[in-house]
Amino acid sequence: MVPENLLYTDQHEWIKVDGNVGTVGITDYAQSSLGDITFIELPNINTELTAGDEACSIESSKAASSIYAPAGGKIIEVNTALEDNPEVINSDPCGEGWIFKIELTATADLEKLLTPAKYEEILE
Repeated sequence: MVPENLLYTDQHEWIKVDGNVGTVGITDYAQSSLGDITFIELPNINTELTAGDEACSIESSKAASSIYAPAGGKIIEVNTALEDNPEVINSDPCGEGWIFKIELTATADLEKLLTPAKYEEILE
């Protein structure tokens, strides 16, 4: 499951860009690899990140993992619903399981991300 309306990182994050705001989450492949997600440490609002910076962490029955910023910007919103129900990331990773929204300050970073076709290639 690789939605066509998203861009991807090789670390298995996705970003959906709407104007200068990007909504970020982890891919279906990532949630499947992690197993049952049990906890997420959401990033702090107003945190400034550059592409590749660790934004937050996630824990599952198999492992703990970092979530990285796909592009530079400032965190403007987090999905607080995940604090009580982190398993939503397993059931809907590219929808209701979004993790944070970032106000993009480095839109050139988006050009370095993977298209859905390129992301599917790295999954093979």
